[in-house]
Amino acid sequence: MNLSVLVAEPSDGYRLLDTGDGRKLEDFGGVRLVRPEPQAMWRPSDPAAWEAADARFEGDEEDGAGRWSDPGRTFTVPVGPARMVCRLGNNHHPGLFPEQRPHWERACDLLGATDGAEVLNLFGYTGAASLILAAAGARVTHVDASKKAIAWGRENQAASGLDDAPIRWICDDAQKFAAREVRRERRYHGILLDPPKFGRGPKNEVWNLFTDLPALMADVARLLASDGRFVILTAYAIRASALAVGRLAQEALAAHGGKVEAGELALREASGRLLPTSMYALWQP
Repeated sequence: MNLSVLVAEPSDGYRLLDTGDGRKLEDFGGVRLVRPEPQAMWRPSDPAAWEAADARFEGDEEDGAGRWSDPGRTFTVPVGPARMVCRLGNNHHPGLFPEQRPHWERACDLLGATDGAEVLNLFGYTGAASLILAAAGARVTHVDASKKAIAWGRENQAASGLDDAPIRWICDDAQKFAAREVRRERRYHGILLDPPKFGRGPKNEVWNLFTDLPALMADVARLLASDGRFVILTAYAIRASALAVGRLAQEALAAHGGKVEAGELALREASGRLLPTSMYALWQP
């Protein structure tokens, strides 16, 4: 399997300004943030630029422990047709993963102009993918185990002016929901899943990427319609490999034919350097 690199280029809503010394300097819609980034093992290319940061997260990227220098700050970031409300809360994530923009754009392209295509977004977080795909004409089922994330997604829907967009917001354990959908014989034209390394469902269900993902991918294969357009899997588990993620997708979706692309997502910083962020596998017919 050949590995690819999908690069998120700078946009009106997001720019990666600099990286280095285990940190990244980012511009979210005009708000400059400094966050930990363990993969930035090199030196910053523009040390002076960091002095103009609006807020800094002091803590650990791996377990999220720490605090912001300006906690509670809220701002809105444009992402295509969506407007994402970002806030500085109790971890280093402001509510948006801009490196996934190539996935959102690819999913829209693979759906084409078909109105009413059914899309399932598992571990959907604050809903950027759900909003963008719904704006493109899809009917989206958005699943996340966090009530806070679901409420945040609805807030983003209102901020985007997409109140009438066909999105079902469901607070549930993704694995249990997928298994029930299989029993209901539901089918989806597109499926996205962005599982964490470890997590808990609303009823304290335990999720472990390395032990639970294979069974979930088997259900994803059952949920994919015979005329399915895409399955996009993203994994941020540093211990894993893009080859492993791609091979799992190949095996799970073999009965559907098609092809699987695997590789890494990366952000391009102002200097041109690429910052790797996660692994992915993408199935298409």
